[in-house]
Amino acid sequence: MKLYFAPLEGITTHIYRNTHKEMFGGCDAYYAPFIVPSDNEKVTKKGLKDVLPENNINLNLKLQVLINHAPSFMKFVSKIKAVDYDEININLGCPSGTVVKKGRGAGFLRDTYALDRFLYEIFSESDIKISVKTRIGYSSGDEMEELMKIYNKYPMSLLIIHPRTREDFYNGEPDIDVFSKAYEVSENRVCYNGNIFSVDDYKRISAQFPGLEGIMIGRGAVMNPAIFREINGGARLTTEELIEFSKRLVENYNNVLKCETYTLNKLKEIWTYILLNYPNEKKIIKAIKKAHKLTDFMNSICSLPKL
Repeated sequence: MKLYFAPLEGITTHIYRNTHKEMFGGCDAYYAPFIVPSDNEKVTKKGLKDVLPENNINLNLKLQVLINHAPSFMKFVSKIKAVDYDEININLGCPSGTVVKKGRGAGFLRDTYALDRFLYEIFSESDIKISVKTRIGYSSGDEMEELMKIYNKYPMSLLIIHPRTREDFYNGEPDIDVFSKAYEVSENRVCYNGNIFSVDDYKRISAQFPGLEGIMIGRGAVMNPAIFREINGGARLTTEELIEFSKRLVENYNNVLKCETYTLNKLKEIWTYILLNYPNEKKIIKAIKKAHKLTDFMNSICSLPKL
């Protein structure tokens, strides 16, 4: 069963991915945050910087697009083939209001006729491997039955299912019953995504669904960057590692961004998740969140207790 690092917009950049691979690794592939191609958008090499092969060496990077227009998809395919990619993942899960408003991401799930037509066109015309990351519906898990009838028409390289609806966002528990029904009827290989925060979570899902092709972890992997290592039987995460990881991120981001404020903002966003490991350290958490300088930020995280 393969392990995938899910994309988190603004967090799992190529700088983060490379630093994670260097220090922790353990996953079989990294998925890049979505790209939004369109008819009138010129996607240049600069625009593709985050996913260029030379910035993602040995990461087994998977590209993801946020799109609902077949001609735009086909134009984008030609661009990514030019930089040596042969697979693309379609995001049908993003719940953001601005995304949904444009009928993209989870918003595309509201119009199953248009979704079916879109998939028909891209699978008919494209010679690239296509995978799909989906939620179980827009408003209700009951919608998944119809969605599966559509998905089963097309030879996907992988169907990644996050068992929440768009309206759930990331609240509550994933609907395992709906996921189970989709898993049983799927004609495509299935990957599970949602609320994997520990080795026990991984073991529970992998035991319940032994035929899964893989399990994708996003927030849980940012919270605990050693989670893939732990799943593979390695050592548990330590506070010392988190401090060293942060030092490397600071160095690597400063080398690219050339601005301590931008680097600090990146680290604060990452540590929003990491701080979940320290629920009782309210004073230190407050200092980390209020830090206006990198030195203050690093001094605060260095005062955290051992995990």
